[in-house]
Amino acid sequence: MKNETRTDRIVTIPNIICLLRMLGSIVLVVLAIKGRDQVFLWMFVGLAMSDWVDGKLAILLNQRSTWGPHLDSWADLALYCALFIGSILLQGDALQSELEWILLALASYALSTLTGLWRYRRWPSYHTRAAKTSWFLILVGSVCLLGGWNLWPLRVALAVVILSNLEALLITILSPNWQTDVESIFHVLRKRTHHTVKKKYPYQ
Repeated sequence: MKNETRTDRIVTIPNIICLLRMLGSIVLVVLAIKGRDQVFLWMFVGLAMSDWVDGKLAILLNQRSTWGPHLDSWADLALYCALFIGSILLQGDALQSELEWILLALASYALSTLTGLWRYRRWPSYHTRAAKTSWFLILVGSVCLLGGWNLWPLRVALAVVILSNLEALLITILSPNWQTDVESIFHVLRKRTHHTVKKKYPYQ
């Protein structure tokens, strides 16, 4: 798990990018309502890529902030809500066959998030490798859906999203304290094992 020092500054370049992603999500919904499918598609791609950019800039510019993980999670939620609404408006007929997978993905996310809020009184923001992988697959699957191509990439993406959310749920259950940037459940288990051994053999 990463323990880099974070600043209390709110106004940083990565945080501004997160805020722009939130505002852009509102624009996406407007575009979908107006039926601007191609503009919606490419704007979504740009906003989704900003999720990768803000994380890299936070490290390169040494602007990792305490607000960053929260803003990033909220911006991602706004973006994917906009994607969900836009996909229904623009490709509702195609999505009907994927309804069960979509509902499972939404339910797993809601369960993971609500468990984190109940346990820590904070929004969980782990940024696991599985979450980053599912983000990329959702991007590919959404492009294929909105481009009117094949639905299989979206199905694979939804399956990975469900697994990623279940991993986040396990991290929440097993972690005694709220934390960010947890690479995987294995890192949590390794840390728990280390603490158990240290507690059992304190002088080793």
